[in-house]
Amino acid sequence: MKLGVIADDFTGASDIALTIAEAGMSVTQFVGVPTQDSDPALGAGVVSLKSRTAPVSEAIADSLAACEWLLSQGAEQIVLKVCSTFDSTSEGNIGPVLEALAEHLGAQLILTCPAFPENGRSVYQGHLFVNDVLLNESGMQDHPLTPMKDPDLRRVLGAQTTWDVSHIPSQIVTQGAAAIEAVLPKSQSMVIVDAIHDADLLCIGKAARHQRLLCGGSGIALGLPSNFGCKKSPPSWEPVTGAGVVISGSCSRATRGQVALFRQSNPSFEVTAEAAVNGTLTAGILRDWVMEQTHTPLVYSSADPLVVQSAQQRFGSDIAAHAIETLFSNLASLLVQSGVTRIVVAGGETSGAVVNGLDAKALEIGHRAAAGVPIVKVKHQNLALALKSGNFGAVDFFQSALDLMETEA
Repeated sequence: MKLGVIADDFTGASDIALTIAEAGMSVTQFVGVPTQDSDPALGAGVVSLKSRTAPVSEAIADSLAACEWLLSQGAEQIVLKVCSTFDSTSEGNIGPVLEALAEHLGAQLILTCPAFPENGRSVYQGHLFVNDVLLNESGMQDHPLTPMKDPDLRRVLGAQTTWDVSHIPSQIVTQGAAAIEAVLPKSQSMVIVDAIHDADLLCIGKAARHQRLLCGGSGIALGLPSNFGCKKSPPSWEPVTGAGVVISGSCSRATRGQVALFRQSNPSFEVTAEAAVNGTLTAGILRDWVMEQTHTPLVYSSADPLVVQSAQQRFGSDIAAHAIETLFSNLASLLVQSGVTRIVVAGGETSGAVVNGLDAKALEIGHRAAAGVPIVKVKHQNLALALKSGNFGAVDFFQSALDLMETEA
């Protein structure tokens, strides 16, 4: 293994694994920290954690455990994969985890860039944009767990760390890797690097070839496999057919639009926070409803932000979220036992819950369903998944992902 990635959620792990696979490096996504060695032929390993919104101490411990396993497999460079919208709070978890990893690796510089131009995420003058608006005007300011109200990544990261936070502007980045290397700080620093185009990320990747630790969205990996001699090539995929279902727990604008379109032609079942918390709705009830449908059904809890806020105030944000995630986790397990072979999941937290419910340990990366979203297969099973971050995918993503699972790459 040459490249090791620690992802703070499941969809982010799939996202960067796709980037690495399309760059020609063999890669597997691991669910949690593995207990066994990986295939010696594997070029990259992506360990998916559920650390984005975990308590800081837990996020640090899990990230260090993942780092140690990746190093034991031969990883020469470690990437902390975070959301392309830099989801975090003033307490963390990005800053504290980076500090802990840097100490473990002996790193003094951490190039940090969440840009993902293909999905409209860019960093300019240290500020994060989502398409043509600043992060805090993109809808992320309403995120129920990590509301992003400041687009200046220097301030956001600076509030989470005792390290200096510096910045390399696009005027330097566009001059190439050598120009980036020439202005790297000489002392301990987390460095926010501007990136507007994929070409910028390729330059950042080349400039980072000697760095032990990096941080960013999946775009940060665009230029890394080539540092190890890899050349671009599409991942392979064997079709998976059979019964399908869509499970959506994201409340993002994009997902709500996808839910609305899919409901126009498919049966749907809305899961409310009240029903999940009170236990009046069980995984068994949902499984029975799903298996009765003649068209691919949708089970969703993707409510409007005002509805989510009302539920959080009534039940508590952690209680409501945990109840819905537990319900979806149990549902996924029952569905696979009942013969479902294709599952599309929307939302990072929901994806983590579903994968845990399936007790999946490793995922094989297939072709892309959308920018940042691969089709994946549970290793040693005839089970295909699409794990979608809330804001990713076109409005028809649900159906297109289901169709792609049945299509050879």
